[in-house]
Amino acid sequence: MEITYRKLTENELDEIIRLRIDQLTEEYTSVGKKPPENVDLKSSLMDFYKRNLAAGTYVSWLAFDGDKIVGTSGMSFAEKPPYFSCPTGRLGILSSMYTDPNYRRMGIASNLLDRVVKEARDYGCGTIYITASDVGVKLYESYGFKHNGNFLQYNFG
Repeated sequence: MEITYRKLTENELDEIIRLRIDQLTEEYTSVGKKPPENVDLKSSLMDFYKRNLAAGTYVSWLAFDGDKIVGTSGMSFAEKPPYFSCPTGRLGILSSMYTDPNYRRMGIASNLLDRVVKEARDYGCGTIYITASDVGVKLYESYGFKHNGNFLQYNFG
């Protein structure tokens, strides 16, 4: 088996959407929740990927075993007023880190993380944010991510 890596293009969107929904379902069920049945993520995800890939505000690296996608990553770019620890005001929002369960513990997630962190650095980001699943926390901590006790979120609805 030889794992190869390349950036997401529109050619892989249908498969990436399927994998993203699988990932989210796995995260829900791992904490004893059932995903909501009334949410159509397929069309929302297609819209997101097409718009943000075209605008250059989202980048994703994929891991392949032959033609099969076995790992995914994503980095969204945002901007807010600069502050002391992020003088550019540019932020990376890490998401969609997922490795096929049959390919875990092989360094794929670390390789994908390296690639999207480099993309954020090249974009000029001063900070990267992530909301990590329990499975991913160890990877991010070993990479150097730190917990930020000030992070809060507000959900509509």
